[in-house]
Amino acid sequence: MKVFKADLHIHTVLSPCGSLEMSPKIIVQTALERKLDIIGITDHNSTRQCRVVADEAKKTGLTVYCGAEVTTKEEVHCLAFFENFEKLDEFQQFLEKHLPDIENNIDLFGYQIVVNEKEEIVYEENKLLISALNQNIDQVVKEVHRLDGIFIPAHVNRSKFSLISQLGFIPPDLKFDALELTKHMETGSFRKVWPYLKMATIIRSSDAHQPELIGESFSEFFMESPEFSEFRLALSKTEGREVKGQ
Repeated sequence: MKVFKADLHIHTVLSPCGSLEMSPKIIVQTALERKLDIIGITDHNSTRQCRVVADEAKKTGLTVYCGAEVTTKEEVHCLAFFENFEKLDEFQQFLEKHLPDIENNIDLFGYQIVVNEKEEIVYEENKLLISALNQNIDQVVKEVHRLDGIFIPAHVNRSKFSLISQLGFIPPDLKFDALELTKHMETGSFRKVWPYLKMATIIRSSDAHQPELIGESFSEFFMESPEFSEFRLALSKTEGREVKGQ
């Protein structure tokens, strides 16, 4: 079994809170400098920048899991990843359908742009991407799994925009594939507080909005390869695969 260092929660220039330095090229270069093998692209409620990052990474051997950081109706942030662009595009349609028609205020929230491999702006999103969808968490997870995607509630120990902050607890019947912790809470401490989650897979990620934060927190995946099918096996702890949050 090989060990893959992964940071699965990275924002690009598309996220209004993301630095304009977070272009595909800079993200890939920084990830390689930090000795990452896998990154996840998870902009707020949009997948539009994923392709260019994946294409840029393909030249280097870096693996990219494409997805989004979804804000549910309860204002819970959740990561969703998909195996191919066909599924990713279908999920993009779901996001566009259910994102409220609230216009972005650039002065207040920042730019929401998509750039190409030359770092030229090719699209600007007018809807405010940090709004909550009109779909609750059960509806979101149902759609993610309908598309054979991976569903991971983000930074669950945070005081804002997490399962615990918004709902007060982690529903034991929620069909998640893993839970994400921030660097501020140890896995052992988390399991003591929530003993019914002792078997849950835990990952750690940076939630990077600036280049210097990429790889600040990461997970180690024990897999045969970085293929998406292996990613799924590691999260489910089957066939000898596993993941450890650092």
